[in-house]
Amino acid sequence: MKRTGAWLARFALEQIGVQHVFGIPGVHTTELFDELASSSSIVPVLVTHEGGAAFMADAVSRTTDRIGTLLVVPGAGLTHAASGIAEAYLDGVPMLVLSGGIHRASGRGYQLHDIDQQALVAAFTKARWRVESQHEIVTTIYRAYTEAMSGCPGPVYVELPVDVLMMSGEAGGLLEWPGLPAPMAAAPELIAEACKLIASARRPGLFVGWGARGARQQLMALADRLGTPVATTLQGLSSFPSDHPLHAGMSFGLAAAPAARQAFKNCDCLIAVGTRFGEIGTGSYSVEVPESLIHIDLDAEVFSRNYPARVAIQADARMAVQALLDALGARGIARSALPMRSRISRDKAAYLHDWRKSGDAQRVNPARLFHSVDAFWAKDAVVVADDGNHTFLTAELLPMPQGRHFISPTDFNCMGYAVPAAIGAKLANPAREVLAVVGDGAFLMTGNELLTAAAQQLGVIVLVFSDGELAQIAQAQTLPYKRKTCTVLNPLDLAAAARATGCEFLAMDSDRDIEPVLIEARRLAASRRPVLVDVRIDYSRRTAFTQGIVSANVKRMPTPDKLRMAMRAVSRRVT
Repeated sequence: MKRTGAWLARFALEQIGVQHVFGIPGVHTTELFDELASSSSIVPVLVTHEGGAAFMADAVSRTTDRIGTLLVVPGAGLTHAASGIAEAYLDGVPMLVLSGGIHRASGRGYQLHDIDQQALVAAFTKARWRVESQHEIVTTIYRAYTEAMSGCPGPVYVELPVDVLMMSGEAGGLLEWPGLPAPMAAAPELIAEACKLIASARRPGLFVGWGARGARQQLMALADRLGTPVATTLQGLSSFPSDHPLHAGMSFGLAAAPAARQAFKNCDCLIAVGTRFGEIGTGSYSVEVPESLIHIDLDAEVFSRNYPARVAIQADARMAVQALLDALGARGIARSALPMRSRISRDKAAYLHDWRKSGDAQRVNPARLFHSVDAFWAKDAVVVADDGNHTFLTAELLPMPQGRHFISPTDFNCMGYAVPAAIGAKLANPAREVLAVVGDGAFLMTGNELLTAAAQQLGVIVLVFSDGELAQIAQAQTLPYKRKTCTVLNPLDLAAAARATGCEFLAMDSDRDIEPVLIEARRLAASRRPVLVDVRIDYSRRTAFTQGIVSANVKRMPTPDKLRMAMRAVSRRVT
């Protein structure tokens, strides 16, 4: 039977379980978009910008076991999507990126969108292919999917030239997808060595990253057995539940909240699982990592990159932690968790109490807002935070209990993530509530994607933290420069933005509005309408993260630079 290349691509996507394909059609991809419209299992989703398509695909991968997929025109469509693809690349998120390609047999030069796409994506994809014939399409998409999902996950790219998509030929035997390879187990001798370090430690600690999200149950059992405090990276907030009594918070260095700083004081053996010790997770490398570091990760390149590992275990997190649990149990190694639980509970309560009583009474207290969000929202809700000051307010003040999923741009740190990612998360998880938290600066970048939410009838709720500034950078400018340059925003009428994008609009001006507005927002969202909430947030108090990274960076600064910046600050204050 004769089939077009587009039909074969659709067949392969159906076999690997793709449910949504995000993008904007162009002359090189119309054949494939037309095929997707005939699929009984795949829904093509029109976005307003290919960058939004990439963030939507990213959220599908982060919140399900399916791969987020986008289909873009070559050239401009691919460059528009590059930020979202690069975010997935640095954050270790699988993604399948498909694009069209120029007509190879036309004999013409200077074709539309004609650039070297393979070279373009080389810096931010795990692997890439250009399909040269019809017979390669199915196997190439299978290979790409396997590469994206296996080992250290990441985005992959497949270029499908327009002539290959449109060409019709004998399909031949259509191969079914063979499945993913088995996960990598831990070497027994390394597990035994790790057990020896743990047995000799007096104050072990557990540091959990995004790569450990499949090992939640095993990590909780390990923490309980050893009585260890648990800190996470920013992405790792989805890997360990905050309502566990040994969860201390995000990070454990200068940029951590008091509970984590106190719990990890004098830690003499650190078990790090699924983390690369990146800049955000370590609070600008302010964590103090002991010599006895047991590092478990799928990516061998992360070992000893920033902190030397005594024992480096390359393995699947769930299998490695389970092997460690079994070995510790066989040796009878266990410790009481009661003293550590009491200390963490006391420090967490004091920190939240301090946040709730401070600030500007004419604005919305973030701790009180997140307290109500935690009370009202389902415990399996998906929370999407953008990049900015609000990111760390969310991380420090909103609990992420068992089942609640937190996603945020991290290592690439790309603003504009939250609105499109919330859309992707809701499409992928229609039965779960999805809440986005975004600063007004980040909202300006991709807020137009609320048109997509309205068109898809998605009841997502977007809390825009409005303060009229790029708050994270504005705060960082205040101390050394005594002025704000290009961080004060032009006024934005969010009510008008809601009307323009087909959304419901609510305003939250002060603490008295918190509960009624949240209740109404949930009611409107339940009727499958996107809701935009303008939150006049109180940013008068800095997060522990912001204060910590400033301290960490100043400590590392050479003395002459410290003096120069101090003198400039004093001079500007006087003048």
